[in-house]
Amino acid sequence: MQYCSTRGGVRGWDFRDVLFSGYAPDGGMFMPESVPELHPDTLRSWRGLSYPRLVVEVSLLFIPTHLIPRQDLEVLVSEALSGFSVPEVVRIARLKEGLSVLELFHGETLAFKDLAMTCTVRLLDYFLRKEKCRATVLVGTSGDTGGSAIQSAKGLSGLDVVVVYPRGRITPVQEKHMITCLEDNVHVFAADGSSDDIDQPLRRLFADRELVRSHGLMSLNSVNWSRVMIQLAHFIYAYLQLGVEQTEADVALPELEVVVPTGGAGNIAAGFIVKQMGLPLKLVAMVNSNDIVHRTVTSGDFSMAADVTQTLAPAIDIQDPYNMERVFWLLLDRDGAAVKNMMEEFQHTHRHTLPENHRKLLSQVLSTGSVSDDGILETMRRCWEENQYLLCPHTAVAVWHHYHCPPRPGLTRCYVATASPAKFQAAVERAELTLDLPEAVRALDELPTRYQNLERSPDWCRDWEERLREKIQSVRNTGTSCS
Repeated sequence: MQYCSTRGGVRGWDFRDVLFSGYAPDGGMFMPESVPELHPDTLRSWRGLSYPRLVVEVSLLFIPTHLIPRQDLEVLVSEALSGFSVPEVVRIARLKEGLSVLELFHGETLAFKDLAMTCTVRLLDYFLRKEKCRATVLVGTSGDTGGSAIQSAKGLSGLDVVVVYPRGRITPVQEKHMITCLEDNVHVFAADGSSDDIDQPLRRLFADRELVRSHGLMSLNSVNWSRVMIQLAHFIYAYLQLGVEQTEADVALPELEVVVPTGGAGNIAAGFIVKQMGLPLKLVAMVNSNDIVHRTVTSGDFSMAADVTQTLAPAIDIQDPYNMERVFWLLLDRDGAAVKNMMEEFQHTHRHTLPENHRKLLSQVLSTGSVSDDGILETMRRCWEENQYLLCPHTAVAVWHHYHCPPRPGLTRCYVATASPAKFQAAVERAELTLDLPEAVRALDELPTRYQNLERSPDWCRDWEERLREKIQSVRNTGTSCS
């Protein structure tokens, strides 16, 4: 298994090199050069596997055993997923009227990011120890990624983590998961801007090939292929729990519709890859008022609004759904030149109009919808009234689809729950609901904090870039970079 860039300029990289990268050198995103096929008999043989075992089986399709032997991978995944609050790691809540909710939030920071992040950090640490080298992770976050990266990597001797979050645009719990970590290898910055603003100086830093090489600079956003690879298991697990169990060997596999709250589109990209592997999935991307994915599918308008709208679902307050590049690449039959032209136009002008034939192709594999804050609150209240089940506002963006677009008879549907409502107390209060906060969340209020500010200046992008560059250079004065 080798990897290439979605923009056509890089081929033949192995998993280890892709793991230690952010964007590809040509500005694209790494993808496997070929997508393995999932035979129905393989799926049936996986029926009944635990979630950690399933992660191992899926990962082995993309990681050659000469890089990580199976027995080593089994240990790494087992250790990574050992600290989750439910024995099964993820689970499906089966509620009234066919409402099945895939709970992915039982990790330390109460968000789905913990699943792929803990595994990816263990993979990194495996190579760092084996090669006796060091790396620096640079992460921009819309809320959950930063905390998950910090909690997964804190205290590791070979890995420094530099995280930038948008001050005032995330919840207090999301912020405290980041700024209460005082480990020497963790460096947190609060920026006066949106998560899309933060992405601009980060892209410039990753484009500096000498900085990347000399300091082992890498990403743990879902730009990193390993994050998306682990997330493939979410969809296969849901299918095995809700779909394939109904079939025998001589019966065609039934379809499963998966509804995903969508921001950066990492989960949607993972779902589309699984669909390309042969799983009969229908995918629905539900967004909040930041509706670029919805506009792209329905009208071909792949363009950013003037400003990021702050909503009750802040982790998907994103106008640059960067993982859509992976979807476009697969959709356009791996045409790197076409993807390069499209994405470079989008990066330079923040606008692109999909040709109608491309939009139709996209609409055939992805349905979408957009939900207002009022719709989020209405969904949270209704789900509680009917099921005594509390949704986080992001999960409510997905579950809104259940109440407004009921599944046709015979179609099984699953809604992805990306975070615990405990992280979004203000939204729960706005919905006039109550929750008992976990002790671990209450304890965050008593912890000391540490972070640095990135103020808004006339030349803020260049200023932030230089501040972050100085930090990256200062934390990696010793040791051999793992580049």
